[in-house]
Amino acid sequence: MDDIKSALEIAMEKVNKLDEPTEEERLTWKYVPEGEKLATRYLKHKLNLLEELNKYDENIRKYVIDGASGVMARNISLPKNDFTKQVNKKAMEGLKLIKNDKVGVENIFSKIRYIFNHYAEEGAQQKKQAYESLKTELAEKIQQAMQQQLGTLMGVKIDVEQQPQFQQEWRKLQTQIDSQYVNHLNEYTKELVEIA
Repeated sequence: MDDIKSALEIAMEKVNKLDEPTEEERLTWKYVPEGEKLATRYLKHKLNLLEELNKYDENIRKYVIDGASGVMARNISLPKNDFTKQVNKKAMEGLKLIKNDKVGVENIFSKIRYIFNHYAEEGAQQKKQAYESLKTELAEKIQQAMQQQLGTLMGVKIDVEQQPQFQQEWRKLQTQIDSQYVNHLNEYTKELVEIA
């Protein structure tokens, strides 16, 4: 009976086997979340980012910047509306302020701007074409189904765009089109986080 251990005893044994965290791990655990909070405040409010960063010692600032840059990079998204465009602009400005490799950051921003422009022009055109194609295709299917069930359809007009099936298919198509852009954007935002 002495061999049976409680879950707490097993957990405590596992905890005791763990190595002590390094100084770097401790600093990461403490200051990366502070950087994340700082970035969130920066994105939501008017805040002098450099002034706030300068409140930290030189050896700690790196961890705060890591946390802040992660949050700012994750807030860069496809410019679907004016609010998103404003958040993108502010996040990019913030990243440019806190990163040391300004040229590297600007090179990645150029790629991101290219995606944004392509999305606004080509993506909008793709969506418009996909919308009209889906609308026509679904209208024909509904007309055929109704004609088979009811016979002749004299002057019956159906608003295809209000049909649940149309709405569902349209959302799928939008997601497919957007995902092409999102995948590239995610690659670039990862590069932004990793850049010095």
